[in-house]
Amino acid sequence: MTRPILKPGALHPITVTPTDGRVTVTAGGRTIVDTTRALTLKESVYPAVIYVPREDTDMSALEPSESASYCPYKGEASYFSIRTDGGLLPDAVWSYEDPHDAVPEIAGRLAFYRDRVEITQH
Repeated sequence: MTRPILKPGALHPITVTPTDGRVTVTAGGRTIVDTTRALTLKESVYPAVIYVPREDTDMSALEPSESASYCPYKGEASYFSIRTDGGLLPDAVWSYEDPHDAVPEIAGRLAFYRDRVEITQH
């Protein structure tokens, strides 16, 4: 099955810019991310999403998931669950390992669902 690949434009803009300041991500009281190298992706009418480098992420808190999704603008996303003292937060993190040409900056970076973790910009 061939999946569509769409390019951002006036009707569906996508921008990726450096995020101001420091970003931390915590789950279950555990700091998972502490970075000054985050990127903010703004896509059309959707809420902005912060993407963080793996090098600034405690990858020992993440467990690869079997889940996947597809965005015609960004590509194939893979998922991670977060292990906390309180249990597992399934599919709380996603990443585009090999994104489409429109968003090469987010390759391999991680994004977190805001309703499952606490994301703070300092």
